[in-house]
Amino acid sequence: YPDPITVFVVDDHTLFRRGLMALLSQDERFRVVGEAGDVGEALRVLAKTRPHLLLLDNHLPGVKGVDAIGSLREAVPDLRILMLTVSEDEDDLSRALHNGADGYLLKTAESDQLCEALVKVHEGHSVISPAMLNKLVSGLRQPLPAAHGSAGAAAVETPSRAQAAQEMDKLSPREKDIFLLVAQSLSNKQIARDLDIAETTVKIHIQHIFKKMDLTSRVQIAVFAAANGIV
Repeated sequence: YPDPITVFVVDDHTLFRRGLMALLSQDERFRVVGEAGDVGEALRVLAKTRPHLLLLDNHLPGVKGVDAIGSLREAVPDLRILMLTVSEDEDDLSRALHNGADGYLLKTAESDQLCEALVKVHEGHSVISPAMLNKLVSGLRQPLPAAHGSAGAAAVETPSRAQAAQEMDKLSPREKDIFLLVAQSLSNKQIARDLDIAETTVKIHIQHIFKKMDLTSRVQIAVFAAANGIV
């Protein structure tokens, strides 16, 4: 790898964190540039290290990982965030995606799966543990109870097919093309190549898609498409 992917690890279990860092340092594709045991510590040093990618645990002392995504992104705006957690809770998953996480991986993942997930997230793909993706899509296809008004519910609420079509109609023909390619987990570089346009143009279109459809991450595009049978 000509330019290693710089990684910052946030996990409150020191042994696990150090083991993870040792594992990544054996792979020439990665360079670990920092570590923290909680969100406060991460925020203090993150801006100095400016990593490409943050591996974030959820169950942290003080602020939970899913609730810190916004402030971590503010510290380093181009940061890609991959949740790495034991939590199989659908609410945690939906909040992570709603808050802008780029992926959600369980700690039961094999080491090679983790490394591949890091590369994919860095390249602009969305990665969700298969078991969690199945849960999420099943949950999205269930009608929500009327009294369910929590933030977690808002994150996984699915429009009807008619509403989904209305949402898609907000997009220009080019934005629809890009939406479908993002939903298929293509990176910006691949989309640019497929459509014969500049990568910066792809980024601008994706920002427009986020704004028009009130989405915050590529994962949400993939989930919206899966839940509504668009891909």
